[in-house]
Amino acid sequence: MVPVSDVDRAKAFYADQAGFHVDHDEQVSDDLRVVQLTPPGSACSIAIGTGLAKMEPGAMGGLQLVVTDMEAARAELVGRGVSVSEIQELGREGRPGFKFAFFSDPDGNDWAVQELPVQAKTKDQE
Repeated sequence: MVPVSDVDRAKAFYADQAGFHVDHDEQVSDDLRVVQLTPPGSACSIAIGTGLAKMEPGAMGGLQLVVTDMEAARAELVGRGVSVSEIQELGREGRPGFKFAFFSDPDGNDWAVQELPVQAKTKDQE
């Protein structure tokens, strides 16, 4: 659950700007609305709505999207109007680094976009 103050505004942000797919939007009762959204290419979803989250809007941090091409992912988000940080690369000398970019939804819930480095398979993984 991602806590938001305005479900329609958050749904528009995640669907229209961040490019998430709207899986469903159900007004279950007067007190319960569930909107499920899935990032492109992901098997995991988020839910926003009314009567769901016990946290204050904007209280989520550390939400993470993993992508295979950071430059393309960042460019797509920027092209859709999302304010995304510059790409940062974190790693140790001699090893491929992790690429990150960061953005927030309209309520201030924080997201990290991460590109994992390609690593050689070990004998155990083959």
